Amino acid sequence: MTPQIHTTARPGSVPGMQKVAVTGGSGTIASSLRPRLFKEGRSLILLDIQQPSIPVGENETFVLAGLDEVNRMTEAFTGCGLVVHLGGIPTEASWEEILTVNIDGTRNVLEAARLAGVQRVLLASSIHVVGMYPTDAIRTDPVPAARPDGFYGVGKAAAEALGSMYADRHGMSIVSLRIANFAERPSNARGLALWLSPDDCARAVESVFQLGTPGHHTIWGVSANTRSPVNTSAGALIGFTPMDDAERFADLIDSAPGAYDGHLGGAFLAPERPPGRRFA
Repeated sequence: MTPQIHTTARPGSVPGMQKVAVTGGSGTIASSLRPRLFKEGRSLILLDIQQPSIPVGENETFVLAGLDEVNRMTEAFTGCGLVVHLGGIPTEASWEEILTVNIDGTRNVLEAARLAGVQRVLLASSIHVVGMYPTDAIRTDPVPAARPDGFYGVGKAAAEALGSMYADRHGMSIVSLRIANFAERPSNARGLALWLSPDDCARAVESVFQLGTPGHHTIWGVSANTRSPVNTSAGALIGFTPMDDAERFADLIDSAPGAYDGHLGGAFLAPERPPGRRFA
């Protein structure tokens, strides 16, 4: 079945409608967030280069748009209270791909948000910005400085820097969410420590809605896991309080540590996965 492209309830068609735009709207994280972000009086605009596998529903609209289409994104963002930027390459890739899609693409999203008058943006950053840190070395630092484990991590570090610049220069409220292990449920020892549940991811998005003053914030996208090695105080400062704990799945998981779990980057550090080599 071909996914529905337009709904009868277009964003802005209901008085007082709260509009949220999501890039990468057909991806894994967006698909999990869609039902969790839905509430009365809110509409979602999903932007992607491929149609969502889950048909758009009530008060949702799909816009076919790439991260290089600033004008099209600007039009889609107009009237939105929040842009959630999830689009891009989600793993290690060549420098040319990372530069074009993840770095230039983030700049384009922020520029489109600025042109559309959007005041709040959530950027999907990544644990791979700090992937070279030993896992037990960051407990006291809420926002560790960048130590990327590959070009993907470099791209996300650049995205955070872009978020900082746009917040400072244009009076926007921008949050970079360093997502660790997003999944419906954890599946291994790494997940028991670094899992980000879909519900907690949605809570992070909702916290950005509450920001009333300009500025850039880098926070952890990690749930309230008993085994978590990260300091989540930066998230608490903007009202993000994760509530889920991967420990409830511990008896169902082989908790033997992986070969590369000693560093935050995990398997990204494997010799067969050098910087620039795309892998699943």
